Amino acid sequence: MRRLSGLLLVLFIVCRGDILQAQRTPPNVVVFLADDAGWGDFSHSGNRMLRTPSIDSIATTGVSLDRFFVCPVCAPTRAEFLTGRYHPRGGVRGVSTGQERLDLSEATVVEAFRAAGYATGAFGKWHNGSQWPYHPMARGFGEYFGHSSGHWGEYFDAPLEDNGRMVRTSGYIVDVCTDRALDFIDRNREQPFFCYIPFTTPHSPWSVPEADWQRFRDRPIEQTATNPQREQANETRCVLAMMEHQDRCVGRVLQRLQESGLRDNTIVLYFSDNGPNTARWTGGMKGQKGTTDEGGVRSVCYMSWPAGLPQGHVVPQIAGAIDLLPTLTALAEIPRVGDMPLDGRDLSPLLRKQPVDWPDRTLMSTWAGKVSARTQRFRLDSEGQLFDLVNDPGQTTPVSDQFPDVASELRRQVQNWRKDVLASGNPTAPRSAGQTVDPRPFPVGYPEFPITMLPARDGEPLGGVKRSSAAPNCSYFVHWTSLEDRIVWNVQVQTAGDYDVVIDYTCPEADAGSRIEVLVGQHSVQTTVTPGWDPPLLTNQDTLPRPHGESTMKEFKSLPVGRMRLDSGVQTLQLRALEIPGKTVMDVRRITLTLISPGQ
Repeated sequence: MRRLSGLLLVLFIVCRGDILQAQRTPPNVVVFLADDAGWGDFSHSGNRMLRTPSIDSIATTGVSLDRFFVCPVCAPTRAEFLTGRYHPRGGVRGVSTGQERLDLSEATVVEAFRAAGYATGAFGKWHNGSQWPYHPMARGFGEYFGHSSGHWGEYFDAPLEDNGRMVRTSGYIVDVCTDRALDFIDRNREQPFFCYIPFTTPHSPWSVPEADWQRFRDRPIEQTATNPQREQANETRCVLAMMEHQDRCVGRVLQRLQESGLRDNTIVLYFSDNGPNTARWTGGMKGQKGTTDEGGVRSVCYMSWPAGLPQGHVVPQIAGAIDLLPTLTALAEIPRVGDMPLDGRDLSPLLRKQPVDWPDRTLMSTWAGKVSARTQRFRLDSEGQLFDLVNDPGQTTPVSDQFPDVASELRRQVQNWRKDVLASGNPTAPRSAGQTVDPRPFPVGYPEFPITMLPARDGEPLGGVKRSSAAPNCSYFVHWTSLEDRIVWNVQVQTAGDYDVVIDYTCPEADAGSRIEVLVGQHSVQTTVTPGWDPPLLTNQDTLPRPHGESTMKEFKSLPVGRMRLDSGVQTLQLRALEIPGKTVMDVRRITLTLISPGQ
């Protein structure tokens, strides 16, 4: 009997040791980020027009942050998630033309996990800088696949970046990026990993697989937008189809984690980057993407970790994207990197139902010079009007007169925040709402990442050259017809040396033969635009017509220009024509510089 008792004791000690060891195993992290999904775009939020069971399951098997706030637009939210700091502090002031870039002085949550020994990968939309060292692989990710710009104009068989090189893919963009994320998980299942899956949907263009569209094309709109006269029924239907498709991709990842035995020890996070991009159902909230009202900045936020968080728990305290860095690093028990003071709080005690002193706080939202302030009960809108969102969730009736002290205090906080936060970061010159001129040059020529792509988004058309659309993201340059026309990029060459130059172009066959020159400082290289290449616009990709201001894309061809010398320093890269035998020179999507031979 004593021998049996001893054996049982040994077995107990061994098993307990295994359990303690398992508890010490670092958790994996999978982060899903939707693009332009509003709070109301999920069945868990009460939307009866679609089903999102996989996304909903993250909430039902974990924790839901009931009042979670992001930014009014994409790039700022991504910066706040990455840094735990309000986005203007890190130089992110817009969504294109360089304004989306996150300052190099900012440390990211990904860098913290990589420093702790995690494999790190991102698969989808980045939107915080394209060129090294703003590139995702310079900000903590060991590998990257997707598109680094704000939105992408091709959702089927899209050209995407694969660790610095453009490749033509096959399939729907959300499926393609999910496939790469699954491959990353499979390759790294024996070590802790941080897998970031920032989807491109339901951001426009309105492109979704036909089978998804057929399920929704005739579906009645049972729940309407807060301002129903502004709602476009077919756009709402397409968004619902996109969301159900996205949900299936989330389900594929969750299933792979389960099949691999990784689900219990994986933190799964899901949220969106701003309010809905169209007028559609938001539970009666005021505002949508681009506004600082409740509907423009409230997002779902679900977090599940079976081994470390309760199931079905709802956190009522307000929280935001700035809280995600301190929360994830606390849950994984890893130190953050960098020494910048955080604006966010560690939410882990709230997630774990632990008793904690949690004083009320004020969260700020800003876009296009407007600022609103949110406390647990009130929102001070961008016009300085106070609303009681507990008793008036639709933000319909100001209560500034009933609560003058609250209104006065929040106005004071907004004024101080403007001085402290909006005055920080890089100064910019306003061009229009959400679009500014960024004084920071675009970096070129890092030996550790020798390929530098300079898309039309980051250049400036001069003379008669125009963008293919009002929105710079995924635009290209058109109407190049004169010897006086120029396309220029403000660049900073990091490494002097020889560079190969390639231009992605199209040109009607009848117009082929223009002589062009790429000029940087005292050095230049010339070539002839040939052969002609005039592919059709990819209109067959679209489920619905594109919103005004978005480019219809086409397939561009690479034109090798030649090899040229670049000196180090800040310079202007010019693209100009020397001879134009036809009506037009060419359309230009990007210029690519590849460092071949560094040298003095």
